Amino acid sequence: MAASIPAWAGATLDTVRNRGMLICGVNTGVAGFSQPDSQGIWRGLDADICRAIAAVVVGDAAKVRFVPLSGQQRFPALQSGEIDVLVRQTTATMGRDTSIGLRSVGINFYDGQGFMVRKDAGISRAAELDGATVCVQQGSTTEGNLADWYRAVNVRITPVLFERIDQVATAFSSGRCDALTTDASQIAAVRATFPNPGDFVVLPDRISKEPLGPMVRRDDQEWFDAIRWTLNALIEAEELSITAANAEARRATDSAPSVRRLLGVDPVLSQPLKLSPNWAYDAIRAVGNYGEVFERNVGKDTPLGMERGPNALWTAGGLMYAWPLR
Repeated sequence: MAASIPAWAGATLDTVRNRGMLICGVNTGVAGFSQPDSQGIWRGLDADICRAIAAVVVGDAAKVRFVPLSGQQRFPALQSGEIDVLVRQTTATMGRDTSIGLRSVGINFYDGQGFMVRKDAGISRAAELDGATVCVQQGSTTEGNLADWYRAVNVRITPVLFERIDQVATAFSSGRCDALTTDASQIAAVRATFPNPGDFVVLPDRISKEPLGPMVRRDDQEWFDAIRWTLNALIEAEELSITAANAEARRATDSAPSVRRLLGVDPVLSQPLKLSPNWAYDAIRAVGNYGEVFERNVGKDTPLGMERGPNALWTAGGLMYAWPLR
């Protein structure tokens, strides 16, 4: 049953500006996406998207309050106005986009559901999990995908449900389950936190497509536009080879119309959005382009060691594609 949809006045952009702080819902702690470091500073790809939004709408990427939310908490928190935006590895689905009063803004990470097992189990493919217990997060698309998959392929699976992904990881590592299933990005994050990652194997099978991205309340078009185009601006910046380091110089010297529009020299993009002419420039200067955000948090030189894959630009064989900013 879909959650009830509360009444909400569409004025989030003004509310955030007047408050001087963005309230951003994130995951409860997933390395590479949203996790506090030893100083309590939230790090990760999703955390950086929150900072980019804050740079755009408040003018300061540091003006973010991160609210960690479980899978069951995330939608009520957004529906009720407890948070301004949800940037929490949330799959865009038809049901979520049409029946709970929320809207998917865009995709910041293309993912798919997979499985992790112990290396000594000798399992190489998901079909070999017949009779296994599988740790899975309750209230997520992961739970539903698992049920659909094992019924379709006639594999006997016993799901073991937990509210949070850290509980899923702890239960799996302590031997309560034969396998763990979640999005492949979360599997990489979980595996990287284990004392001996080499003792665990990520199976090659993917049983779903998981386009992950921010969500906002459905009835606030101004806010929807501000978030959607912030995400597109970071992708467009990578397409134009604009980085955090060179944005200032490109803004001062580059005569290309696409660069001048994105960096606010020609303010045509800001006017319908009710944003500062420097909105995209501020976001890029704060966190870099999409490629920089990806590589810094989850890329091949991080503990997660992820390749770009479908998250590469469309010009490099991936799916990342900015809508034309013109």
